[in-house]
Amino acid sequence: MDSIISDSYAVHFNENAFQALNNHLTEKRYSTIFILVDENTHELCLPNFMAEINGDYQFEIIEIESGEINKNIETCVGVWEALSELGADRKSILINLGGGVLTDMGGFIASTFKRGIDFINVPTTLLSMVDASVGGKTGVDLGSLKNQIGVINQPEMVLVVPDFLDTLENRQVISGFAEMLKHGLIQDTSYWEALKEADGLEDMKKHILTSIQIKNKVVLQDPTEQNIRKILNYGHTLGHAIESYFLESDSKEMLLHGEAIAIGMILEGYLSNKLLKLSNESLADIKTTFLNRYDKVEFSNEDIENILKLMKYDKKNSHGKVNFVLLKSIGSPEYDIEIPVELFTEAFAYYKV
Repeated sequence: MDSIISDSYAVHFNENAFQALNNHLTEKRYSTIFILVDENTHELCLPNFMAEINGDYQFEIIEIESGEINKNIETCVGVWEALSELGADRKSILINLGGGVLTDMGGFIASTFKRGIDFINVPTTLLSMVDASVGGKTGVDLGSLKNQIGVINQPEMVLVVPDFLDTLENRQVISGFAEMLKHGLIQDTSYWEALKEADGLEDMKKHILTSIQIKNKVVLQDPTEQNIRKILNYGHTLGHAIESYFLESDSKEMLLHGEAIAIGMILEGYLSNKLLKLSNESLADIKTTFLNRYDKVEFSNEDIENILKLMKYDKKNSHGKVNFVLLKSIGSPEYDIEIPVELFTEAFAYYKV
């Protein structure tokens, strides 16, 4: 398969990706093509990307600093100012070449500049390929609080070129793999079992298409996250709070998104066992699978208390209630589940053992 159709745009793969890009640029005749990169994709991905573009176009490269810590309005202001100074108009396009931080932020920047210019996402990390590539979510963090500011707006297209993954360090690859495992847990038992056997990047590349298909299927049913799309947040209610806490802490090493979400999936697996009767065997399977691939993180009682305070800022909350996605069984989720407060401490205790 060369493409997946999602809502109003397509996700194109491998050689077909560049063919689709070149056809689009020829057809639209943009006034200027802006490419947003960070210092890593500027060096490691941009030369190969540019080599695949046919035609005589005016390009402008805008570089931002990598990392979740720079996913904020201040960075957006810098890019908006650069676009303005470089003469961007309503007929310009922004191509976002990078991981999920960059594509989330680049989509938001494009969606709000001059009330919206076209953008294309070219994810270069495993996380961004299987997660940020579908769904149209754009945005930035508010302080350490994840994705508090943003809009849902669709790109012109998404280009998935797995060869870009060869530039990543292994920690980044494993971080992205957590979202793939999540797709198995919320939709497909056989996919979960297949992913457990994946050994190394080349094995993981073989499953990228399936993960995108799973996410796309869910998003098409509920583009604005009113109901079924919420299942994609399994592991994220606690996981995002953990990620935010480690991001703002001066004394702790920052966790990558997938590392925090892996913890969240174990914790929310425990909650599933207590509230939805997820089997003991499935809970043990979830815990063992994640701890085989992700280092265990130490949490003090104070850490846990602060993480639970951060949960009240989760975007999925409504009417003052913290809502969770839990599993009845592997492949069978339920959403909008309220949790008795005492179970959170139990969940962390289960993770620690």
